[in-house]
Amino acid sequence: MLSILATEIESCHHQPVYLGVVNINIDERTIGSVDVWRCGACKKRFCEEKQLGIEELADLVGMPKIDSDAKWGVIICKMQQGKYKWKLARLKENTEIKHECLDEHIISLKVKDFKVDDDSHWSFLVDDNINKAVEI
Repeated sequence: MLSILATEIESCHHQPVYLGVVNINIDERTIGSVDVWRCGACKKRFCEEKQLGIEELADLVGMPKIDSDAKWGVIICKMQQGKYKWKLARLKENTEIKHECLDEHIISLKVKDFKVDDDSHWSFLVDDNINKAVEI
């Protein structure tokens, strides 16, 4: 007997269609964006991070997969002091997520109700901000 645990079998041959964008702004100046795509067949959403001025590839490129119990979000470090660090992430309810902070150390952040629960970081959901600009 086969059992399917936390993964799903992809039965859809995705047909991504551009849905919109979330602009990441500082003082009304765009420093990056998240492109949002949706499959025309199954309606599953895909996101792609675009950080302006960053020449290396993002961790998630193309049409990355996301578990059905996760939501696309953006994590922002509050300890910026001239460095504006943000990252596209897959947020799951009431879990922990690994995050590379400004000092390049990997830390664990608690996620509660699909939001980062930490004094030095905050987050927002991509789905709540499609075709909007978010000031960080």
